[in-house]
Amino acid sequence: MDTHPPLSTGPTAPIALFDSGVGGLSVLRHVRQRLPRERLLYVADTAYMPYGEKSTALIRARVLWLAQRLLAMEAKLLVLACNTATAAAVRELREALPTLPVVGMEPGLKPAIDVSRSRRVGIIATEGTLRSEKFRLLLARYGAGAEVLTRACPGLVEQVEQGALSDGASEVLLRRYLAPLQQAGVDTLVLGCTHYPFLIPLIRRIVGEEMAVIDTGEAVARQVQSQLQQHGIASLAEGVGALRFYTTADPEPQQALFRRLWGEPLTLERLPP
Repeated sequence: MDTHPPLSTGPTAPIALFDSGVGGLSVLRHVRQRLPRERLLYVADTAYMPYGEKSTALIRARVLWLAQRLLAMEAKLLVLACNTATAAAVRELREALPTLPVVGMEPGLKPAIDVSRSRRVGIIATEGTLRSEKFRLLLARYGAGAEVLTRACPGLVEQVEQGALSDGASEVLLRRYLAPLQQAGVDTLVLGCTHYPFLIPLIRRIVGEEMAVIDTGEAVARQVQSQLQQHGIASLAEGVGALRFYTTADPEPQQALFRRLWGEPLTLERLPP
């Protein structure tokens, strides 16, 4: 990968977020709410979605390739809005681009343990996240003194990518994955994939209102704000910053889903080569 610094790291340059698909839109919403003046780019690597079942080597290659494209678009900060991509490649990305601020994702285990009354915490995530060294280290750091139960959830990302947020198939999958956690007395559930916040209404239907549900999107937005201030690159512009959406696949089949999940009109573009 070309490791030259970005073309522009000034306040007017955009922040870039990327994920394997639409899941990172849940993070983008938090960033937009906290930092409305910032120009934002969002990229869905739909051509290689989902990441959860891909090899670590392939995910790293995709992350570095996307970072190179976004540097060419003058991104001043990168957000890996994907737990699987962060677990597989954030260290390598920071090594390749040491002068560029990079913010990643990780399951919110610490805040979950802090709010859990029973000290029994459940984490649902992709297979890629749960098998990663980064996740093992997270458990070692924060998991002592609590019972942490994990469930890989194959198929859930694909359901969200199809817009099936409340249909019968999604409910069947979620009930299958959540049942062992409920039976074990878990009182706090960590969403370890950025696609899963779009399923919160369905999750609530299954687990009720008593169980705490932890989504780390807001924490990531705070970290982005902190990095902008630390590096002196926060936007000083008046008004709302521009927002652009890209995909590595054909945009047309995804337009309706992007608009539905984002909740506003938008134009989805093909990522420039």
